[in-house]
Amino acid sequence: MPDDSTGATMVQVRVLGVAIDSDGQHIILLKPVGEAQTVGNVLPIVVGEQEANSTLIALSGETPPRPLSHDLMNTLLDSVGAHVERVDVTRIDQGTFYAEITLGMAAGSLVLDARPSDSVALALRAGAPVFVADDVLEAEGIPAAMVEPGRDVEETPDGEQSLDEFKDFLEHVDPEDFQS
Repeated sequence: MPDDSTGATMVQVRVLGVAIDSDGQHIILLKPVGEAQTVGNVLPIVVGEQEANSTLIALSGETPPRPLSHDLMNTLLDSVGAHVERVDVTRIDQGTFYAEITLGMAAGSLVLDARPSDSVALALRAGAPVFVADDVLEAEGIPAAMVEPGRDVEETPDGEQSLDEFKDFLEHVDPEDFQS
């Protein structure tokens, strides 16, 4: 398992999708790569509405009529010869998740502090891998069965769960499911 800049053990994850809980909070759901849908943990991270919409657009492969902030960020990086190497969700402190974006440039790598919501949306556009600290996933993850209780979920060829599968999840989600 790769380590981040702090030496924490990291687990590569994929974005399952975006959910809305009964309180109207948007949640991105991260699942370790290679795990079956109903096995292990899923990491829910509350995000803002704009970041949730940006993530959904990137997951669906759609192109907005005008660039969103994360599209602009990706274009700016490309324009200056930089690229997103990886995103790391490194820790949680008093309910707030922290992330780092590692940029690759001609002069070497640069690690930036960032919000996970922006980091994940940018990583999806840049085709960069996303990692979560193993201790964060263990401490804050919820059982995968709570996301898709007792049923197999069909995945698209690239491993991302289709957005349609979350419609059923959204109808049955309860905010208490995400409490530690």
